[in-house]
Amino acid sequence: METIQEYLPYLKGYDFTGKTPVVIDFYATWCAPCRALSPLIERLAEEYYGKVKVLKVDVDKNRALAAAANIRSIPTLFFIDIEGRIVRHAGGLPYDTLCAKADELIRK
Repeated sequence: METIQEYLPYLKGYDFTGKTPVVIDFYATWCAPCRALSPLIERLAEEYYGKVKVLKVDVDKNRALAAAANIRSIPTLFFIDIEGRIVRHAGGLPYDTLCAKADELIRK
């Protein structure tokens, strides 16, 4: 199982504290599936504000983090619980599934 501790050196520019579950969306501006997922990720960030941190990482601007995270396709989502365990998902998800995964992170 991956843990967020492996990536902390690359996350200095992000507001990640390890005290709140996190969803990271690895995307690129030129990626059509990423653009389709973007409003869902933004909605998730608004609706789960204070419960789950939602971060977006542009893989073109953050190549070192994308390489360290072994991002091979985009979008790729990381669902990180408060223990730092990562569940990785390649590809987009419908909004109800995003919410279910966020709720699962909160309950852990």
